[in-house]
Amino acid sequence: MKSKAHLVVGGVFGLAVYLFSSCGENAGTPAPVNTTETTVSGETPTNTDPMSNKGIGPVKTVSLGDISTEMSEKGKALYENKCTACHKWDAKHVGPPLQGVTKRRTPEWVMNMILNPVEMTEKDPVAKELLAQYMAPMANQSLTEEEARNILEYFRSLDK
Repeated sequence: MKSKAHLVVGGVFGLAVYLFSSCGENAGTPAPVNTTETTVSGETPTNTDPMSNKGIGPVKTVSLGDISTEMSEKGKALYENKCTACHKWDAKHVGPPLQGVTKRRTPEWVMNMILNPVEMTEKDPVAKELLAQYMAPMANQSLTEEEARNILEYFRSLDK
């Protein structure tokens, strides 16, 4: 019984340390996700190039053109309403900073992570490593594909 109490106290303390370390503007950026080594589950990813990984979900292909101001504005409103509780643009928060995400990941991967976070964090090697690093699963916001595309467009406008 005493050891269970120690585990609970240790778990609460560890969670508090994690939450404290992940808050604030100066928390710094996370270490880059290593996709070339063994994943958390011990599996070796078959697709280790993040810029060829489209993730797992409904989005198979995204055609990108010039940045659409209309889509970007819609995406900004969605991002501010749905994403900022866990993400900051340029700092670690509950989730990773999103600055540069369109340069680190394919458009399909970004949209699949928005639309299908549970399966992504279970099966996609990059998403699994992000979950292991941040220890907080991304919430499914029940967005439509069009809404996810608008958020992607907002990210593209900031990353240009």
